[in-house]
Amino acid sequence: MAKWLVKTEPSECGIDDFARKPEGVIPWDGVRNYQARNFLAQMQEGDLVFIYHSSCKRIGIAGMVRVVKAAYPDPSQFNPESPYYDPKSTPEKPRWQAVDLQFERKLPALIPLDSLKAMPELSELPLVRKGSRLSVMPVSDAEWQQILRQVD
Repeated sequence: MAKWLVKTEPSECGIDDFARKPEGVIPWDGVRNYQARNFLAQMQEGDLVFIYHSSCKRIGIAGMVRVVKAAYPDPSQFNPESPYYDPKSTPEKPRWQAVDLQFERKLPALIPLDSLKAMPELSELPLVRKGSRLSVMPVSDAEWQQILRQVD
């Protein structure tokens, strides 16, 4: 089972949205970065994912979700009404991927970016590296355990 981190703006889709419907499924779509898309394509059912709140007053890891449907063509790329519409993408040759996620748990307290940056064990995690703006990234088992030690 792989582990991941995805960035989101909580006003768009945060951990509270998942917590409000714990049995529900939220499609993770609209990713328009090729490297992030490639990571989405690697996600498998059962993988765990940290939800990281960004572009807000309190940034950091807020909770966990689980992949309940592996990568499939992102339907928003075909919808001309969507802000994520891509006229170069076709059903025969889709360019973008989505996965379905489901609530796992909300952390008792947000783990702020400053705390994550202070952990030497996370020095290779793209999230804490200067200049990295990737919205989907893998998290190693060791990094995952180090992060969980902050809350368990």
